[in-house]
Amino acid sequence: MVVFAGQGDARRSMALLWRTTGQGETRPGPKPALSVDLIVDAAIAVADAEGMAALSMRAVGERLGRTAMALYTYVPSKSELVDLMYDRALAELSTRHDLTDGWRAAVTAWARETWEFYVRHPWVLQVSQARPVLGPNEYVMIEEALRILRETGLKAGTLRYVVGTLFYFVRGAAQTVAESRQAPAATGMSDEEWWYARSALLTEVAPDFAERFPTTAWLAGEGAYESKDETVPYMEQEGRDTFAAGLAILLDGIEATVSTAGV
Repeated sequence: MVVFAGQGDARRSMALLWRTTGQGETRPGPKPALSVDLIVDAAIAVADAEGMAALSMRAVGERLGRTAMALYTYVPSKSELVDLMYDRALAELSTRHDLTDGWRAAVTAWARETWEFYVRHPWVLQVSQARPVLGPNEYVMIEEALRILRETGLKAGTLRYVVGTLFYFVRGAAQTVAESRQAPAATGMSDEEWWYARSALLTEVAPDFAERFPTTAWLAGEGAYESKDETVPYMEQEGRDTFAAGLAILLDGIEATVSTAGV
């Protein structure tokens, strides 16, 4: 399920995203029972617990003990709500990673924290990057990555693509883990059951597998596909290991780019 941000009224969405703290919340008379922040927090709770498919104005209203209609005074529609949820969730991320030990240590900390954030809020991965939210916390996230990697001394054009590559890598690695955790409930079959049922049939349906795919067979013979932790589902372990190894390789590549550029 892919959700595209920015489908609501552009002016209203941007005004809600970029409002100053408390803007629109102070009114004469009794304090209102609801607020934009309360609604967004409740919506995040729904998405965290039940997934993006369960998100609706009605579900959020029920969590708050209100009707869906009561929410529309604060948030015009689900489209604007998704934008607000995405940007508010990003506020969990750190904004000032320590550069005392250099940019590589700081990028590693940033990448791990961002990866953990995505795994903690898997619904965020369903908000397509093809239409960015353009909210303040989204820019804070980008600014932090740029600030850290500017320490490399790379030129602006190169720096832009380095940061983009890191974002795509971290997001993709986290998605594998997030989907691995969702798969058993969605399919009614554990990772172990699925792999056993399918992989066991390979020798039957493809007896010449090793001849057709010699390099893949070689990797298997070298133990490259063996799980390092039997207590963790296979694809989750694969995602974790790929993230750790891939991040190190990417950082080596950035260092090589810096060296080649003569920075």
